[in-house]
Amino acid sequence: MSSLFTLILYKMLGFERRAVVLQEGQTAESIAQLTRKGGMVPPLDFVDIAQKTTTAVVHITAKYGNTNASSNKRNNRQNNINDLFRDFFGDNDPFGQMPRNGQRGESTGSGVILTADGYIVTNNHVVADATEIEVSLNDKRTYKAEVIGTSPATDLAVIRIKEKGLTFLAFGNSDVLKVGEWVVAVGNPFNLQSTVTSGIVSAKGRNLNLLKNERGRGDNTTKLAPVESFIQTDAVVNPGNSGGALVNTKGELIGINTAIASPTGSFAGYSFAVPSNLVKKIVKDLIDFGAVQRGYLGASIRDLDGKLAEEKGIKDLTQGAYIEAVQEGSAADEGGLKESDIVVGVDGRKIKSSAELLEEIAKRSPNDKLALSVKRNGTEKTINVYLKNEEGKKGLIGKKSNNDIQKALGADFSNLTSKEKSSLSISGGAKVENITGGKIGQQTDIREGFIVTKLNGQPIKDAEDLLNKLKTTKGGVLLSGMYPDDDTNTEYYYGFGM
Repeated sequence: MSSLFTLILYKMLGFERRAVVLQEGQTAESIAQLTRKGGMVPPLDFVDIAQKTTTAVVHITAKYGNTNASSNKRNNRQNNINDLFRDFFGDNDPFGQMPRNGQRGESTGSGVILTADGYIVTNNHVVADATEIEVSLNDKRTYKAEVIGTSPATDLAVIRIKEKGLTFLAFGNSDVLKVGEWVVAVGNPFNLQSTVTSGIVSAKGRNLNLLKNERGRGDNTTKLAPVESFIQTDAVVNPGNSGGALVNTKGELIGINTAIASPTGSFAGYSFAVPSNLVKKIVKDLIDFGAVQRGYLGASIRDLDGKLAEEKGIKDLTQGAYIEAVQEGSAADEGGLKESDIVVGVDGRKIKSSAELLEEIAKRSPNDKLALSVKRNGTEKTINVYLKNEEGKKGLIGKKSNNDIQKALGADFSNLTSKEKSSLSISGGAKVENITGGKIGQQTDIREGFIVTKLNGQPIKDAEDLLNKLKTTKGGVLLSGMYPDDDTNTEYYYGFGM
């Protein structure tokens, strides 16, 4: 199936570091010259842009293996259909091709090559929970890809293929993108490879509540705090474009196509992309740390509009991010931000909505300083805050320990005795004990006593080996093994997402 999030909006409208350099676009004359002296407007030509971009956009196929030799719990991807889907389609897959329990399946999408040595950005929903990822280049070469890291809160993921000398796209500056500018979308809609469409920027800073229920598949404990500040365009985007490129007239990457608003599942005039300045921050964190190093303000905010301004007695101001509450001990609290403050700027950039403020915060890391322009009792002042990490502390978040992994999985693991290995004719494995919930309890039918012999096809020596491998695994996990009391010699398979 195609893995594009489709928004049914009509009823609502009305992480060892790696030295990786992400290229930025250089100031240059636009490829597409729209005007000449004398007022002539020549035909708009996207040939150079298309040739430059299509070689850096890839087709991604995410495969999902059988999750169980018997039956698995309700398919995790189906579990996470957004409420907007559910309201319109019930519990059915809107494209009718979602892998069901006990079935193999696959989804498809697009990705953008960012470095010559194979780092690729795509949408998290394209690769989430996949047990195998295949990448096809524009010249038909295919590769197996590994997941480097994911960010459900921004619906972004980084994968990598083993190759050198690849054509890649440089980042443009999405902050200077203006409504009305021409843009080009490149992706693989409906498996139609390297499709190029064009349009204009229709709006910026769109918050659609698309990610409000996404926590990583079946994980009810992960802190999400979604960030949505989409670039809206009218460039034709369809299922399969997810993770594809949105470029400006210089051929620079200014967004990752993520969603469409449609009553049918196909393009209807509204498409949405994650802005490149946010993408760049997330990608760098995922490559360097394996996880997003995100800064938190520690305040509840909402859009200021005319209605709220009237309700709160606010005069001469109907735009900004209104502070509803400040968490004690948070960055906002320590910086002096107060309830009823209105944030109208960040580091010199005007802020018109909560989405724009969240985007600016999401582009920063823990300990980063923000100069907030704040209206308080009709007077504007500057408040400096130093962001904290998701644990409410200063500094970056380190890599997860084995204890962290066990807690997330909701189970303990023990080593097999020599007698057990001999009786089962196996050389190693890890026994599952004390299931208390977590991913194993919530996403699989694994029973206590199950012996894990392989992780994603790789042999497991003992419990420590399993946990160490899981620490570096991103995306889909496929455990295979056996039950000691099963006389049928059946090999069982269980899948879940990390």
